[in-house]
Amino acid sequence: MKDIREWDKFLIPYEQAVEELKIKFKTLRKGYDDLGEYSPIEFVVGRVKKVSSILAKSRLLGLDYDEISEKMEDIAGIRIMCQLLGDIYRVVELLRERDGKDFTILYEKDYIRDKKESGYRSYHLIIKYPVHCAAGYREVLAEIQIRTLAMNFWAIIEHSLNYKFKDQVPEPVQKRLQKAAASVWDLDLEMQALKEEIKSAQKLFKQNAMAVHSINSQLQLMSDIGESEMAAQFQSRMDAILDLSSSEPLEELHEQITDYLGEDPS
Repeated sequence: MKDIREWDKFLIPYEQAVEELKIKFKTLRKGYDDLGEYSPIEFVVGRVKKVSSILAKSRLLGLDYDEISEKMEDIAGIRIMCQLLGDIYRVVELLRERDGKDFTILYEKDYIRDKKESGYRSYHLIIKYPVHCAAGYREVLAEIQIRTLAMNFWAIIEHSLNYKFKDQVPEPVQKRLQKAAASVWDLDLEMQALKEEIKSAQKLFKQNAMAVHSINSQLQLMSDIGESEMAAQFQSRMDAILDLSSSEPLEELHEQITDYLGEDPS
């Protein structure tokens, strides 16, 4: 039986791998935002398996301590959430482009097209990730799961029920879970059919949000330079713009304020 200090040391490269992978994928998402483009990544989370879970799984798999790092694939776990079904496969393509550069993909499991009997759907990749840490160079195994927000909600509920019933979920509950999984699948298919409308709406929302932010910054500047009365007039005009189905009214107001600030108030 290893003591806690040995386990802490054992988990260091896994913790570093999770943090580095989260940063890489969050940076990728930010890149889409900076370009004003739709991102297939909604958000990213990660975790390192607890020692108790590692021990329980090692007993289940019949692994000795020395075998864990080579044969247990999900000690380090990353989960990438997507809005739409098609985004999952776009993210898979992006990960394949990094294969052999940032990490090595060992194999993939497509539980989207080939769902589990329970109804579980997700796309899994097992990778080998290089880590340069204080203890030296290591290559650790990590699992990346990619799924939609709806799939993730269902999976969290299923996981909680499996925990409650110690993986012996009663048959009536299993059937209700399978029915719920079918509803989640129908929802994802419907949202995918609305893909262009969703992307267009989100792009418009971002444009309007950026315009409002810029206008508020300009109005604050006007107040700071003693143009409070004019700032209040422009604020009233912005408040009167009720039609946000187009970004043009806000952009026009932004240009007018910019022109005004470009003039000498005196």
